[in-house]
Amino acid sequence: MIRIIGIDPGSQRTGIGIVDVDAAGKLSHVFHDALVVAGEDSFPLRLKRIFDGVSEIIATHRPVECGIERVFMARNADSALKLGQARGAAICAVVNRGIAVHEYAATEVKKAVVGGGRSDKTQVQHMIGVLLGLKGPIQADAADALAIAVAHAHTRSSLERVGIPRTAWRRRR
Repeated sequence: MIRIIGIDPGSQRTGIGIVDVDAAGKLSHVFHDALVVAGEDSFPLRLKRIFDGVSEIIATHRPVECGIERVFMARNADSALKLGQARGAAICAVVNRGIAVHEYAATEVKKAVVGGGRSDKTQVQHMIGVLLGLKGPIQADAADALAIAVAHAHTRSSLERVGIPRTAWRRRR
């Protein structure tokens, strides 16, 4: 059994999702939540809350692998920088615990979970509920984090079967 943490970084909310995957590829839900950091007095305190929150969740649930969403270039440069810093705080918390980080583009995650790279958040939320047997609505950031963990589980399984390194997995452009 491998425990995977998925992280959907954000400067106001950071989604966290944890799944277990067995040798046959069966997924089990372990945990999901959204760390709401928007209420802090300053941006550096938001980053500290992300670092502390991710560290605490890792200490509690003990994942051994991590998938995180890769930053995409937004229209607003300031938003992209803040997102990158939030992502950095989460990555530092993971690496500080000795866990390797695997990055996924949003389109890769959507393809792995829904089957199409242009799927919307509602479709991702629905499929995560179906795949993990969750009842009721799932907060969007937490669902995205679970989707990242599921995408990593699928990717690592495929890589093991094919026997190629992760760096060779993505198409060259």
